[in-house]
Amino acid sequence: MRPLNHSAILLIIIFSGILLFSNCEYFNGKSEVDPAYVQEIEEWQQARFDRLKKPDGWLSLAGLYWLEEGENTAGADSANNIVFPSGAPKVGTFILDGESVFFRTQRDVEVKFKERLVDNMQVFGKDVTELPILAHGALSWFALKRGNRVGIRLRDASHPNIAKLKKIERYPVNPDWRVTATFTPYDPPKSIPVANVLGTINDTPSPGILAFELNGKSWQLETLDSDDEFFIIFSDDSNGEGTYDAGRYLYTKKPNEEGVVFLDFNKAYNPPCAYTPYATCPLPPQGNHLDLKITAGEKYEGFLY
Repeated sequence: MRPLNHSAILLIIIFSGILLFSNCEYFNGKSEVDPAYVQEIEEWQQARFDRLKKPDGWLSLAGLYWLEEGENTAGADSANNIVFPSGAPKVGTFILDGESVFFRTQRDVEVKFKERLVDNMQVFGKDVTELPILAHGALSWFALKRGNRVGIRLRDASHPNIAKLKKIERYPVNPDWRVTATFTPYDPPKSIPVANVLGTINDTPSPGILAFELNGKSWQLETLDSDDEFFIIFSDDSNGEGTYDAGRYLYTKKPNEEGVVFLDFNKAYNPPCAYTPYATCPLPPQGNHLDLKITAGEKYEGFLY
């Protein structure tokens, strides 16, 4: 048998490399991905999707109405101050008295609170410790305050958007985007300005800063408190080019016993404003922009609501 020449040997090496590559799964240079980790992220993503589509999820939002001082009639008739998408022509009347809100049900109309019929009820104010959710057919509503305004947020359990959203596009699960961060608390405590889509700016307590290394550079993000987790609102260079243009959200557990926090951008998700015009989403604080593309977590390809 004639010995192989250099060209033949080179071709064999290249072909062998192609075969090896085709049988491996690569993520930014990683040749192995823990299937249990992939399953964990996929289950988290599915649970997030299911919450969106629940009858009381973000996709059910059907209105956000700011109240005027005094009486504000509400119902499906266009003559009302607040026009509901369905239900009785006149469901009732919201009465705004300073910062207190009362609801008076129209005669012969059924409005319920926890399966109990409501005639007249205070739904917002200093004396209301737990905001009641009232219901009429598929509609439900509660009062809220944003800045100096008091309004009514309406949900529709049969909203078309619930059926319309079929899936959320996502980047492939990639362990390279799970990074270790160190937490530095603010001492003394500090509040940071956080704007929302309505243009309101609220001074919001921030526990401190998460610092981490990514792509050979140092980065940091300011955190917001959320019970036993940190809530992070961030933007990056992928916004508007594959991800939601106003940024994304991320929750992470607080530091463990070693003081370590794991930031997993595979769990980055779109704010509710991506799917409804009736959410008052907070926007990334100044300084929470990462000057790189975070190609992990949820994508956004538009949702015409």
